[in-house]
Amino acid sequence: MGLLDMVMGAVTKQATDASGTQGDLLSSVMGMISSNEGGLSGLVSSLASSGLKEQVASWVSTGANLPVSAEQIQSALGAGTLQDIASKMGIDVASVAGQLSSLLPQVIDKLTPDGNLPTSNSTGDLLASLSGLFGNKSA
Repeated sequence: MGLLDMVMGAVTKQATDASGTQGDLLSSVMGMISSNEGGLSGLVSSLASSGLKEQVASWVSTGANLPVSAEQIQSALGAGTLQDIASKMGIDVASVAGQLSSLLPQVIDKLTPDGNLPTSNSTGDLLASLSGLFGNKSA
């Protein structure tokens, strides 16, 4: 099984809601990163300026990740972004916000293993950084 298959399989499992609907949440997160001006740095900056400065700083740092609530994610990302993701996944906005509140800290943490934002924002480099997202992180 290839790296991409392994990551996508883990994320699909993570993004399964109670009704059994599966979605590609990681793809949506990667889309947010690639479409955001400045890539990962731009997304981090946007989240920090939307009231999540302390949480985002913890996700980038090498220490423990502070939690974020679904409501905070909804406020930071906006209804339009979450509605787009929910439509693609076939689930409701509240479920997307809840799943992102768990996944975004992990993704940002994994993409900043040394406590610094990466200098490269290519999708291949970012996916390679995510190879240990579900259970393989050493810290």
